[in-house]
Amino acid sequence: MGDHYPTVKVAVIQAAPIFLDREATTQKACCLIREAGQAGAKLIAFPEGFIPGHPLWYHFHPATGPTSRDMALRLFKNSVEIPGPQTEALCQAAKEVGAYVVMGLCEKRPGTFGTMFNSQLFIASSGEIMGKHQKLTPTVGEKLVHTGGFGDTLRAFDTEFGKIAGLICGESSNPLSLFALIAEGTMILIISWPNLPGRKMLNRADRAVMAGRGCAFMSKAYILNCVGAMNDEMKAMLAYTEEDKKFLADDTLTGGSSIISPNGELLCGPLGHEEGILYADLDLERSVEEKLIHDLAGHYNRPDVFCLKVNSEAPSLYLREKWYGQKEQGGPHIDGSTCGEDPDAEV
Repeated sequence: MGDHYPTVKVAVIQAAPIFLDREATTQKACCLIREAGQAGAKLIAFPEGFIPGHPLWYHFHPATGPTSRDMALRLFKNSVEIPGPQTEALCQAAKEVGAYVVMGLCEKRPGTFGTMFNSQLFIASSGEIMGKHQKLTPTVGEKLVHTGGFGDTLRAFDTEFGKIAGLICGESSNPLSLFALIAEGTMILIISWPNLPGRKMLNRADRAVMAGRGCAFMSKAYILNCVGAMNDEMKAMLAYTEEDKKFLADDTLTGGSSIISPNGELLCGPLGHEEGILYADLDLERSVEEKLIHDLAGHYNRPDVFCLKVNSEAPSLYLREKWYGQKEQGGPHIDGSTCGEDPDAEV
């Protein structure tokens, strides 16, 4: 009989957020989760920064201008705390349909002001939070609002059908990040992308497919390319000049969600600029077949020549410590009320 490798139905969501509206976009995301889950998907993946939207305005507006500053403030006010009311709603939707969900969102830490992360949230089919991945290095305008994540969030997550992991946009071009996830046994890799490219770049579909096929060839994993969509409201908010309006009106630049097999074959997509959901049944035995030829985490590598070390601990910026502890010979504890006094002096 031997081992069995399952087939799993997946869904790639291509949609536009209710831009910079956390609650409304979360509600839309929950509706899309339920739609895909009712269609039989057991893994549902979303674009980069879907809740509440990606900082696209830096393609068009001066960074220190009033529009950029206002939108950055709105982004922070609508960013997501993990856990929080928005993650609870997402977890409930995932539980209702019994599907794993990977959600792109702008994250802020509870009780902090001004710092955000570009994150993917991983939710189990039971409705529990599995963990998250924070983009390690923000790209271009993202650097103005996002800080880089740390190695504690670069990992794969176990499911009953195999390990899943995520990378965000340009991270897919980092061979070290990709290899770390290959070495962890990733069988399905979710790559989240924003809504549109910058000027003088390949259109989003070509970039996503190019990167996804490369990642598939190296990892022998299935690739879910999840690209954001644009809507008229977003275009009106973002345009600054007539040239901007012309650029945003070119629908060939946007869209491009796709699903790619472990040998680099395009299984479905790329979608056009419209909103939609891609579905595919992934036979995970295909990944095993390809790895028997080319396994970078095993027989097709040289650990005596190469070794990648990943720091899986997040550093601390601020620590509160008590500088005065017990004396070596068991003397009295020194606290703030006795600082500067001789604790052994007679009273």
